[in-house]
Amino acid sequence: MTGRTDTIAPALYRQQVEAELTNILTFWATHSLDNAHGGFIGRISGEGVPDPAAPKGGVLNARILWTFAAAYRHTKKPQYLVLADRAYDYLMAHFWDKKHGGVYWSVNADGTPRETHKQVYGQAFALYGLSEYYRATARPDALKAAKELYAWMEKYSFDGQRGGYYEATSREGAVLDRSALSANERNVVKTMNTHLHVLEAYANAYRIWPDAGLARQLRRLLQTFRQHILDPHTYHQRLFFTADWKPTADLVSYGHDIEAAWLLLEAAELLGDNMLIQEMKMVAVEMARSVGKTIEPDGSLLYELNRTTGHTDTHREWWVIAEAMVGFLNAWQLTGNKTFYEQSVRSWQFAQEYLLDKAGGEWRWGVFADHSPMVKNDKIGFWKCPYHNSRACLEVIERLGESR
Repeated sequence: MTGRTDTIAPALYRQQVEAELTNILTFWATHSLDNAHGGFIGRISGEGVPDPAAPKGGVLNARILWTFAAAYRHTKKPQYLVLADRAYDYLMAHFWDKKHGGVYWSVNADGTPRETHKQVYGQAFALYGLSEYYRATARPDALKAAKELYAWMEKYSFDGQRGGYYEATSREGAVLDRSALSANERNVVKTMNTHLHVLEAYANAYRIWPDAGLARQLRRLLQTFRQHILDPHTYHQRLFFTADWKPTADLVSYGHDIEAAWLLLEAAELLGDNMLIQEMKMVAVEMARSVGKTIEPDGSLLYELNRTTGHTDTHREWWVIAEAMVGFLNAWQLTGNKTFYEQSVRSWQFAQEYLLDKAGGEWRWGVFADHSPMVKNDKIGFWKCPYHNSRACLEVIERLGESR
């Protein structure tokens, strides 16, 4: 099967993803609440079976906070505010380290601390969620928490000598040698992934707190991407680094490339520097063009390429497809090139055909190369969240003009 090749008008595209946003939010509102211990359940399997004893990840809780705060800000539906409040209250009660600052990596099902070290990736998502919650509610305590978390990140993870941010610290803030996000990740002291989400978080924080120091660090992050992370010849990103920015692998992550394509420009636009904006517009288009060359006949993006071995990981994941919807749409808006619009639409159509679980709700984790579903991967879990696909829907709605 090669997937659909028909395109749809922007108004219909917007209408379809607005309906899908409601579907995603309804699933999480219905299935994710932990009524025994508060907050949200740590895991539901790919077959839809809840695991009430599963640990709860700080990243998942922060992404739920961002999702329902953003949904409330967009729709003004009170049920979404209730869930944003729930996520905020749980984050502050159970993940927030009241003694040393920052947020824990995970807690047990009952909310007691489990992994108390501080992944900077996790701090970034907590800041992202807190900033969005403040945008939705204007609660002073949320702004205070966001400022405190930013100060923690700058004090303990910023590398003032070589630039960028370390991956992880102890609970007390000492930089750790062992810093991989998961068993599947490489153990290095700096990564593209963490820097992309620090950039994303700082940009959202700057919306609510246009502080001069925060602006300086956001600008430094953009410079870090241009100087160290983005390959100026291929417009793919380098993924793993030593402390002094020597790459340690030759990999391509197509999903992160198309996600960065629009997040880098968003950060530049928030800073309001016209020269920087023009530079990042060029980068956004070139990154989209580079990734666009790798689109499969079914309209999807593959997961990853190891350029050293030539091996390609051919499965498709939900978040990659969601980010492709936004990154290609952004490139179309910048250029008027209809190919980019069609690539965005085809990403959405791939999601419709292969990722949306029409019986069980939400998006599947992904599919294999033959389009069979990855049923052993979580529906809700430490890494399976509502943020990528709900954000893609919100971005498409806002970029194409809201219909309400």
